[in-house]
Amino acid sequence: MPRHLISSAYLVLALALAATPAGAQPSAPTEPVLGQKGKDVQWVPSPAPLVEKMLDMAQVTPKDFVVDLGSGDGVLVIAAARRGVRAMGIEYDGNLVDVSRRNAREAGVERLTRFVKGDIFKKDFSKATVVTTFLLPSLNLQLRPTLLAMKPGTRVVSNTFPMGEWEPDDRVRMEGPCERWCEALFWIVPARVGGSWRTPQGELALTQRFQFVSGTLGKDPIENGRLRGAEISFTAGGAAYVGRVDGPRITGTREVDGRRTNWSALHR
Repeated sequence: MPRHLISSAYLVLALALAATPAGAQPSAPTEPVLGQKGKDVQWVPSPAPLVEKMLDMAQVTPKDFVVDLGSGDGVLVIAAARRGVRAMGIEYDGNLVDVSRRNAREAGVERLTRFVKGDIFKKDFSKATVVTTFLLPSLNLQLRPTLLAMKPGTRVVSNTFPMGEWEPDDRVRMEGPCERWCEALFWIVPARVGGSWRTPQGELALTQRFQFVSGTLGKDPIENGRLRGAEISFTAGGAAYVGRVDGPRITGTREVDGRRTNWSALHR
């Protein structure tokens, strides 16, 4: 190699080394600012008491897998991990993902947490047993079909905002003074039971609207029809029916005048 080219190469290397301080570390993530804009929402911190209330409503245990959609600074994921629960946050803002990972590390729960950068409408979270959100109603509506397609019994908890016509199974307001973000709304993903079923008591025709069911059993109208995950209950013809939905089959019990017998139905 010509001497002048060798000299130029050494000069470039020397300049590069001079521009990089010895032992330099990657820059620390920037703390979020109230109201900073994200992809679809502005960042607003969730009050810690409400976060705990949301986890209480979902009755999370170490057997669960919690996924927080739009996880921000990771507060809910970290709170779940402090209870010994595996939890993942999906967040579009890469800086907030870095903040969350740092916060989890400092809280000593890094082993139970995972934070991924991505779009909540594109990332797969189908293995979650509990899903949490703090999103505007319009975004909850966009997510609703995905949530309703999840495994029956999956629990969903929202900070403050509803899911349109899908009425919550429960809602709780924080006690004491609270100005905003004071309510948690809770749903259980219902099994899908609409249609015609064969039973020993005659044809069971069910119409479903989220967790509520109506219809007929033989010639008798169904009353108080309700789903709680895969559990179904209703009354018809003076009998009270309870059962568990397992794909195309329902099995359970039928009670009349205090006498209980087995009952089943098969989807046509």
